[in-house]
Amino acid sequence: MIRVVLVDDQRLVRTGIARILGPADGFEVVAEFGDGAEVVAAAFDADVVLMDVRMPQVNGIDATRALQARPAPPPVLVLTTFDEDDVLWAALDAGVAGFVLKDASATDLIAATRAVAAGGAWFDPAVAPRVLAAYRRRAPAQQAAGRIAELSERERDVLVRMARGATNSEIAAALVLSEATVKSHVRSIFTKLDARDRAAAIVMAYDHGLV
Repeated sequence: MIRVVLVDDQRLVRTGIARILGPADGFEVVAEFGDGAEVVAAAFDADVVLMDVRMPQVNGIDATRALQARPAPPPVLVLTTFDEDDVLWAALDAGVAGFVLKDASATDLIAATRAVAAGGAWFDPAVAPRVLAAYRRRAPAQQAAGRIAELSERERDVLVRMARGATNSEIAAALVLSEATVKSHVRSIFTKLDARDRAAAIVMAYDHGLV
């Protein structure tokens, strides 16, 4: 079972998500919170946190940043409508592993949650263009292109599969490598691209035509 924590100030939203992410599909909702302050204060063991952005006391961005400061934090999948680009980039800076829109299909929500829980990243197709736009405003194109050029052929293969949502174990199987070797390539990719996490590396892969 994939252990899930839901954080949203609307009870109806939490109830709907809990019905989608049920035991029949391999999920267990281990905790629900109505505000970022509650999830930050709580102790829990989870594989993924589904986090709303706008909440009355502590928003999802600040809550994510606080969770990422913990030892071995769970990855965060943001549930949002992303009306503002600065909110989108702030979420990336806080360390979220993916974005899924609240009007996404049940199939996409399940796929996104599984991908992020397994160590991957997920960009809702409707959000990806805004992620790229925000990235372009923050990173000079020539500098980023130079970093992409530094990647070895194998690192490019790994990055492309990361961008398509594959986990480390799936990449290892596809490229006939050990998972430890894949992890080493991922670390090298982060270093060469000056990317803080998987999501940032995937943005660069999309922006420079690798995917």
